[in-house]
Amino acid sequence: MASAHWESAPLMLGATETVPLVYDFGGFERRFYETKYAAPGAPELAARIEKLMPDSERVARTDRGLDHGAYVPLTVMYPDADIPVLQMSLPTLEPDRLLDLGRRLAPLRDEGVLIVGSGFTTHGLPFLRDWRPQAAAPGWSREFDAWAAETLARGAVDELAEFRDRAPGMPFAHPTIEHFAPMFLTLGAADDPERAPEQPIDGFWMGLAKRSFQVA
Repeated sequence: MASAHWESAPLMLGATETVPLVYDFGGFERRFYETKYAAPGAPELAARIEKLMPDSERVARTDRGLDHGAYVPLTVMYPDADIPVLQMSLPTLEPDRLLDLGRRLAPLRDEGVLIVGSGFTTHGLPFLRDWRPQAAAPGWSREFDAWAAETLARGAVDELAEFRDRAPGMPFAHPTIEHFAPMFLTLGAADDPERAPEQPIDGFWMGLAKRSFQVA
């Protein structure tokens, strides 16, 4: 798992023996801080990642657990928490570097490893005025989402990487870019990043685009 909520350089690998949770949010009901997701650790996977990195990409380990950008989707994907999980940090937010990092991780897919980049297709929280889950999407959110859908469908990775200058709805859709960055790690790990991915999830939540894609 690579989440928008863990930026750290050098590249960091999280807890591998036990996998605690990081409640990296505030102001919510108590029940959200009592969530459990007791997934097994993945020490062997951490060792494999270390071996796949070049000498120029320093890797360090930490006992940091899964943040909500990692464990929330996992509770839906694997509710029994029976799949070993390792979270890694985003050592950069630059698309080209993340694409390269994804390419280095790609051999893990042949070993049965699922590589997940977790973020949000739009994340303009400062510009939301209606905080209901069913709120209508603002224009900047709809425009950016439509652009992302069409650009992904064309496999135009270079254009996606230039989203700060090319995409409508900017900078409102991403006043900071950490929620769009994980997609480039995932695209880099694809067999062919320019092949149109499946887009099984779309729509909006609280006005933010929740579009997700799956690459082969």
